[in-house]
Amino acid sequence: MAEISAAIVKELRERTGAGMMDCKKALSEHNGDLEKSIEYLREKGLAAAAKKAGRIAAEGLVNAYITKDKKVGALVEVNCETDFVTKNPDFQQLVLDVAVAVAEKAPANNEALNDLKLASGSTVAETVTNLVSKIGENMNVRRFERFGRQENGLIDSYIHMGGKIGVLIECSFSKKETAENAEFIALVKDLAMQVAAAKPEYIRREEVPAEVLEQEKAIYKAQAINEGKPEAIAEKIMIGRLDKFYKEVCILEQLFIKDTSLTVTKLIQEMNAKLGENITVSRFARFEKGEGLEKRQDDFASEVMSQIK
Repeated sequence: MAEISAAIVKELRERTGAGMMDCKKALSEHNGDLEKSIEYLREKGLAAAAKKAGRIAAEGLVNAYITKDKKVGALVEVNCETDFVTKNPDFQQLVLDVAVAVAEKAPANNEALNDLKLASGSTVAETVTNLVSKIGENMNVRRFERFGRQENGLIDSYIHMGGKIGVLIECSFSKKETAENAEFIALVKDLAMQVAAAKPEYIRREEVPAEVLEQEKAIYKAQAINEGKPEAIAEKIMIGRLDKFYKEVCILEQLFIKDTSLTVTKLIQEMNAKLGENITVSRFARFEKGEGLEKRQDDFASEVMSQIK
């Protein structure tokens, strides 16, 4: 029997969309012959998704799963072709199942995630392939984020507009009892909503990369000079505009969305004073469905002409 290499298994998976174990079985039964293995998978109905693999999947859902003790959380985005599919209960269950798998099994990357077994006994890749065959649309697990901690801290999520935007956030504190405090729990949820609405990129200004900072400085200074300002004045204008930049991209410097008389820093300071605490935002992740992906464009006239030709 020919040796079944990881490379040929990978190629078979890419060409058919079938799961890892199905690909290994097909290659084993056909002595490593790629074309015969493809034919076998097609006959078994396991490669039905392959012809859909090139179609644009920029719709979909973002969802999260948080463990009961709020020590582990996962945020995932699963894409499909049309908004119609996002209302399908099987697709919605897939997204939730993937989030649970990420939280519980901590895969290192998408490839490892695809090989994880879900509660059904099938892998993520197999489940996606079967659902593609059933629904008739291309879909894929695009990305995920997982937070986990042991020390004093709480992880929570916020899902906006039924899965169009999702946020995972982690806040730390010093007193054990704070984890059960209703006001603290509400604060964490508010901060997750802040991330969803205001789209911060960093927690504090010290986290802004030097190259990003230098680029912004150069832009603001050039703007001022183009407005006819002298060099010395342009420098001062640049500093002022940079301060505004920090207030837009750093969550601690943003105005609180529920009360714009407060900054997020002031909001947290008031809660710290009230609880005798030292609450801090440790990290956050924000996914917006389809961001950065090419959107599907339905051109029915072109489609009809292509059929005629």
